[in-house]
Amino acid sequence: MSPLLTIARREFRSYFDSPLAYVVICLSFLALGLMFFIYRGGFWQADKASLQAMFEYAPFGLSALVVPVVTMRLLAEERRSGTLEMLITLPVRDSDVILGKYLGALGLVLVLVVTTLIYPLAMFRFPWHLGPLDMGPVLSGYLGLVLFSAAATAIGLLISALTDSQAVAFFITFFVLVALWLIGFGADAAPGTVGTVLQYVSFQKHFEGFAKGLIDIRDVLFFLSVTVLALVVAFRALERRKWA
Repeated sequence: MSPLLTIARREFRSYFDSPLAYVVICLSFLALGLMFFIYRGGFWQADKASLQAMFEYAPFGLSALVVPVVTMRLLAEERRSGTLEMLITLPVRDSDVILGKYLGALGLVLVLVVTTLIYPLAMFRFPWHLGPLDMGPVLSGYLGLVLFSAAATAIGLLISALTDSQAVAFFITFFVLVALWLIGFGADAAPGTVGTVLQYVSFQKHFEGFAKGLIDIRDVLFFLSVTVLALVVAFRALERRKWA
């Protein structure tokens, strides 16, 4: 097995060796369920077979809770405990360390995303049959969640690579991701060039098409570009520390 996959597997398994993965998954399901079924009347008030509300709430939950908790320890904890120096002196490439830790963290986030399939399966397939469900918006919504998760996790890894403290990494990741989501709601009211820039960098603006069943290649490229850029900068941050 390659060093990259070994690191990814170790990182992924480490979440389940502690209560972290179970707490994150349970809290996320509880919060998403409350928002989807109860907030402003929830699914029942909408009176239609649609999961659009879930795709509107899920990215914010990933930004505010899941991704900051999952990524805060990736490199910050390694650096604090002194194991990062040992890791980067082993015969593995820095890119293997970055990508391995990234894939391990992304794997846990995607496990949570995939488990939300319980909602459409239980509500519209078995045991309940609440009406015919248009699968187009559901598939595009999940594609959007995967791309969003990839970009958000890469940003979390980058922030973890720049700090020694898990707490600091958590709060910075929280504020950055929540800000990138919320600025989309003020972009339309912002004047001229400012509004255009806010729309371009807003995660919410690039995700809303997926939630409505629309797949725009520009939105796909945006999330992929953010992912690659964040991973490259994280790699440079680790490389700089190695030679410092």
